[in-house]
Amino acid sequence: MKNRLILCLGLFLMLTAFRADKPVITIFMIGDSTMADKNLTGDNPERGWGQMLPGFFTEDIRVDNHAVNGRSSKNFIDEGRWDKVLSQIKKGDYVFIQFGHNDEKPDLKRHTDPGTTFDDNLRRFVSETRAKGGIPVLFNSIVRRNFGPMADSAAIHAAVNQDDFRKDSNTGSIAGRGGRLIDTHGAYLFSPRNVARELNVPFVDMNKITHDLVESLGPEASKKLFMWVEPNTVPAMPKGREDNTHLNIYGARVIAGLTVDAIAEAVPALASYVCHYDLVVAQDGSGDFFTVQEAINAVPDFRKNVRTTILVRKGVYKEKLIVPACKINVSLVGQEGAVLEYDGYASRPNRFGEEMSTSGSASCYIYAPDFYAEGITFANTSGPVGQAVACFVSADRAYFKNCRFLGFQDTLYTYGKGCRQYYEDCYIEGTVDFIFGWSTAVFNRCRIHSVGDGYVTAPSTDQGQKYGYVFYDCQLTAADGVRKVYLSRPWRPYGQAVYIRCDMGKHILPIGWNNWGKKENEKTAFFAEYQSQGEGANPNTRAAFSHQLSNLDGYEMELVLAGEDGWNPVKNGNALLDVKR
Repeated sequence: MKNRLILCLGLFLMLTAFRADKPVITIFMIGDSTMADKNLTGDNPERGWGQMLPGFFTEDIRVDNHAVNGRSSKNFIDEGRWDKVLSQIKKGDYVFIQFGHNDEKPDLKRHTDPGTTFDDNLRRFVSETRAKGGIPVLFNSIVRRNFGPMADSAAIHAAVNQDDFRKDSNTGSIAGRGGRLIDTHGAYLFSPRNVARELNVPFVDMNKITHDLVESLGPEASKKLFMWVEPNTVPAMPKGREDNTHLNIYGARVIAGLTVDAIAEAVPALASYVCHYDLVVAQDGSGDFFTVQEAINAVPDFRKNVRTTILVRKGVYKEKLIVPACKINVSLVGQEGAVLEYDGYASRPNRFGEEMSTSGSASCYIYAPDFYAEGITFANTSGPVGQAVACFVSADRAYFKNCRFLGFQDTLYTYGKGCRQYYEDCYIEGTVDFIFGWSTAVFNRCRIHSVGDGYVTAPSTDQGQKYGYVFYDCQLTAADGVRKVYLSRPWRPYGQAVYIRCDMGKHILPIGWNNWGKKENEKTAFFAEYQSQGEGANPNTRAAFSHQLSNLDGYEMELVLAGEDGWNPVKNGNALLDVKR
């Protein structure tokens, strides 16, 4: 028990120190249903624009959304919701304030008047935020999808009194007549602007942003932004819905994207944290999709001369992911804690009772050229049950940065013949042959961790192929108790592995290299080192058929991966991501 407490205390101190080095700015959001997080039960497609905002900021920003359906500036205060937010604000945090839709309502619990009580509440949010060292930002309301000439002012009043501004089955749709939007907010739009000017507060004109978007789409196309749902298509709303106030997934993502650019302009200090991904995957409903495979499927086939960027938000995604050859130029970027995992293994029966095989056991398959992954953990969670691949890579010009590959036997399968792969600052763990296959692969500044006795690599380099595996400035480490690890053995006779300036732990055997029990492999395999360091570096005791390089002629990193097209991820790596910032 005492040891467990010490361990927990140590982990707490480590995490605390890490957070201290990386302070996170919080954006608190207060407002109504158009901003709020929505319940996901029954495949509910409704989203608030604030719910989608986390996918547009780097991880240096934390979005804490306190917006709630049906709230005005008045009952948000009266219910104690503002006091709860206020108690959490620290110096340097932001508070995004957007009310109006429900302040317009006539009931006394919610109603305020523009120019007096509505403005007073906005002033209170601003002044109390500033008193805590926070930075307030004011927004006005998003537009209602209200097209065409209204019959009279009473129709506007009727629309305002519908929380979701839906079609009235008796009178017909208020929206849909004509091509110009008719305002339903009136003077409530001016109060945030006026208070912002009066108190020198950043202001974002969301009504104009959404008005211009919705009107440009027109009466029919603009429905795709809002909660227009056909009957019997969504379990959460079997009767369907025609709602011209609230946004669906697509609409909320589009509007959040436009809004974040306006935020960056109004609040320049936040501009450097803004990022735009083509698609976002999130388990909390803040993305376009819940699974990574759905996002990959949505990438246009053979999208040339441009990259498709996909953000994977924090979460464990248990799915067997396939990136087919037609999904070229994909960048898959994970937030901290983004894990792709599955639990297949070679001897596990498939649906027909046949063994999966090593190739069939993979958690992830990558076939598309010019694939890029950053910050993703690829894991096979089946445990020590034999061959069980975490990532199967059969793609040319594949680039992995700050990724983790977790497994036991056969963790990383560099499958593609004639393919080039680059791994930078990655972590790869396993036991037996946990990096194996035919491809040419460079590992730069990676940590290669043995969790059991065995072999780090098992290259099957083809005869005549110039390079196999080359490790530059990598660190070879091991779990406690691991003592007998070989650097490599040739899965095929011409296997190649070269370690350059690598720091090797004492778990690496003095002999270093293994011939897979075949003496003839010693004549064809090429195993070499250059300036190995650490307790496991023993050049004088290495296997006689291995080599100690005297120089790096022919092993310049850019030369190993150049091929016929001059691919150079070391020099041009950042260009692969191409995230709009």
